[in-house]
Amino acid sequence: MKKIPDNLLYHPEHAWARVEGDICTVGITDFAQDELGEIIFVDLPAVGKIVKTGKPFGTVESAKSVSDLFSPVDGEVIEFNAALPDAPEKINDDPYGEGWMIKVRLSAKPDTKILLSAHDYKILIEAV
Repeated sequence: MKKIPDNLLYHPEHAWARVEGDICTVGITDFAQDELGEIIFVDLPAVGKIVKTGKPFGTVESAKSVSDLFSPVDGEVIEFNAALPDAPEKINDDPYGEGWMIKVRLSAKPDTKILLSAHDYKILIEAV
């Protein structure tokens, strides 16, 4: 069974969002990393890049494919996980911890019409 922490919000394109005040940490879900297989490369945005809900902010490459990373929130990238270019396997090993991807200063509240609760995300991936 895939891990789906209750304290996060989930985008239907398999990104998670941990909102703390006006800062949101973003990564991909356990389901997504499992579907991708061994992650060998990640391309993340620079600090200062503006991200929009549902729009790509980077890419992740596995032995199987290259996939876009979709932002679950609107805002400005204030930090990216500098460990990932040299150790992309952290995404596979710990997608909700050391495998986080970017931190965003929110420009708007997360869109709860688009983002899913852990319960609703579980229903979504069970339908896949």
